[in-house]
Amino acid sequence: MRVLFIGDLVGKPSRIVLERHLANLLDRYKVDFTIANAENSAGGVGLTKKIFDDLYQMGIDAMTMGNHTWDNKDIFHFIDGENALIRPANYVEGTPGRGYQIFTLPNGQKIAVLNLLGQIYMNPVESPFSCVKRILPALEKETSFIIVDFHAEATSEKIAMGWYLDGRVSAVLGTHTHVPTADFRILPQKTAYITDVGMTGPMDSVLGMDKDIIIKKFTTALPQRFELARGNIAFNAVLLELDENGCAEKIERIHFVEPSF
Repeated sequence: MRVLFIGDLVGKPSRIVLERHLANLLDRYKVDFTIANAENSAGGVGLTKKIFDDLYQMGIDAMTMGNHTWDNKDIFHFIDGENALIRPANYVEGTPGRGYQIFTLPNGQKIAVLNLLGQIYMNPVESPFSCVKRILPALEKETSFIIVDFHAEATSEKIAMGWYLDGRVSAVLGTHTHVPTADFRILPQKTAYITDVGMTGPMDSVLGMDKDIIIKKFTTALPQRFELARGNIAFNAVLLELDENGCAEKIERIHFVEPSF
């Protein structure tokens, strides 16, 4: 099975690059299933129903979220009705939406997608380690193809999760920091790992935001109204190749820059 995981989508620029290139990428790499982190896809914060529908129509099979899940209040109107939308599983019990989902491919294979939120430098949530320990047995009964989006700030927490889940899931893929890391690898027990896939959005920016505004914030220590940057668009993703047992055989970074829009 080939799985394409696209790093944090940031605003309209991310949708532009997907409109231009996603169909060709899916065909070129013979992708069976596509996942994208969509928590910043609406103006850089949150997700709307229209953008969710647009991304789904483009070919995104599953959308994961993170600490900005609730920033656009439109999500409360549709999150419970969309199986392709997955928010962090370690929010408190009773939170709208679902923390994982099992999908059935046209060939009958099943793949599970689980979203977790880190604890370090984040708002209080259940430990992602205790959460995944509780959920994983149910997923393992259904499929050996399990992808974890670990949306976390600290590299130490992400790396620890990779080792914790090595041999039990197909991949642990880090999101949130918007900066791609060079540590993509197959762990000893055949779990694919990367600390951060990176952002798909404005490259000439500070994490997708207008760089001059962010510099002003740092140099004056005064509040600023953030705005999406313009300019070149970075596409960051990883392509996973999984064997019939859900074990990772290959993890490959896909990166390119689209000229300014």
